[in-house]
Amino acid sequence: MNGGMRIPMDPPQPGRAFQFQGAEHGGAGVSFFVNRTPPGRGPSLHRHEYHEVFVLHEGTMEVTLGDETFVAHGGEMILVPPRAWHAFENVGDEPLLMVSIHPVAEMVTEWKD
Repeated sequence: MNGGMRIPMDPPQPGRAFQFQGAEHGGAGVSFFVNRTPPGRGPSLHRHEYHEVFVLHEGTMEVTLGDETFVAHGGEMILVPPRAWHAFENVGDEPLLMVSIHPVAEMVTEWKD
């Protein structure tokens, strides 16, 4: 594949995520999660030293980004700036389907206490 690779991925079940760390796959400069987040769930406030992009395919989530809170729906993308505290919660009735893109070979997260 001319230096590329094919990686099998089972779609995650609700409450699970598929995690791809680029460092574990030839040092690729990108990492991501494919999230299936059940209603009422989501990560607490955290941040990264780099941008993060949420690509929300299905569902409705409440996003906290810095001092702002808003609702996002399937078909939207959210760009999180570096070092911005952020969190999300599924506020819909169905699981979210979202890809969280981290433009680094290895994801590093700082959690707010």
